[in-house]
Amino acid sequence: MQVSGVYIDSIGVHLPEWVSAEKAVVDGIYDADIQAANGLTGTHIAGDVPAVEMAITAARNAVERSELELDEVESHIHSGVFFQGPEGSYPPGYILRELGVSGASSLDLRLGCNGLLGSLEVAVGQITGAAKAKNVLLTTAENWGTPLLNRWLGLGPAFILADGASSVLLSSEGGFAEVRAVKSGVLPELEQWHRGEDSLLPPQDLETNPYDLSNRATVFNEKTMSLTDVLEKLTVFNLNIVFGCLVDAGLNGSDLAKVIAINTDGRMIEQGLMAPLGLGMDRSTWDFGKSVGHMGGSDVIVSLNHLLESGELAPGDHVLLTSSGPGWTCTAAVITILAKPSWGG
Repeated sequence: MQVSGVYIDSIGVHLPEWVSAEKAVVDGIYDADIQAANGLTGTHIAGDVPAVEMAITAARNAVERSELELDEVESHIHSGVFFQGPEGSYPPGYILRELGVSGASSLDLRLGCNGLLGSLEVAVGQITGAAKAKNVLLTTAENWGTPLLNRWLGLGPAFILADGASSVLLSSEGGFAEVRAVKSGVLPELEQWHRGEDSLLPPQDLETNPYDLSNRATVFNEKTMSLTDVLEKLTVFNLNIVFGCLVDAGLNGSDLAKVIAINTDGRMIEQGLMAPLGLGMDRSTWDFGKSVGHMGGSDVIVSLNHLLESGELAPGDHVLLTSSGPGWTCTAAVITILAKPSWGG
């Protein structure tokens, strides 16, 4: 989808305490061979700070960096992967109440680790469509801290789960970057990869672990489709989304100053994204992302924030952001930097 008239006014992030993968190995909670193979060097751990509280902090950070005020926010979209509050509660409402925002619409988008870029696509529609919204606030946050989930291996050896939050303030009236294109898709034949054979009914056994994602994938790989076939299918699918987004933006891979993907094993980024684009890993954010951990939907914004604060982006630079999640869903977005933000390097 080609986009016009949608701008990123500001972004905000919240990163809690950093813990090294090396320390986790020494403490006996992470495998040394896995760490050596994937090259991931650390993660962020929030302790007892809830995800929604970190989302509020990130939103305030975005507003502090903007000339806009919270009462100018007309729409809010929140996304999360893991626990965001008690079942039956409405986390976006909590976020808006704590921010002191009233009169804005608010959506809770469940797209897994693809949530932030999925929210961006929805917000583009709100700004350019019938709603004619001027300012839209996006938030996403995670706290994976629970005995039910192993942050070091819960998604397999290619990931370390990280706590933290990010926020994006979009405007129809200008900003430091323009959204050029957004494209999304879903590959439903891989839906069961994240569901396994778990029941579609509410849990009946309180002893059952509802977050055993690795086991679900193993069951699917053993009974339905091999891991090799899964990775081949999702790679082709993801690349179709990415290249389609570039076409909508009127750009080629060589036009990109930087490519921002989710924080995972660098070999996956290189083989599944950078090499097909004809780009070296120096144009990715892997060197930074390997120390952050996989923060759900926040990965792309945390990395974009790093590029801006470190002065690695300049006016005219084109940036590709891409993420994916269960379903199998994928979203890609292309933005163009218009100016260095006042808080940038």
